[in-house]
Amino acid sequence: MLPSIDVAKKLAGLLETTVGYLLGEKEDNQLLKNPKILQRLQDIQKLSDNEQEHIFITLDALIRDFKNRKAYVS
Repeated sequence: MLPSIDVAKKLAGLLETTVGYLLGEKEDNQLLKNPKILQRLQDIQKLSDNEQEHIFITLDALIRDFKNRKAYVS
């Protein structure tokens, strides 16, 4: 007997993964396996284009700074 989709969703939530991952789907994109990142992306998607642009500019700057720091440490 296979579990219902609701059971699969609850299990994926408990394991902090996706139903697709539990079903053995292989995704190269690690974002799809991280529900915390997925939730943030969904939240951003609900914002206006202008608000999204501000978030992306800030995020790009943070990523650039982290990469620069990592390069100097190495």
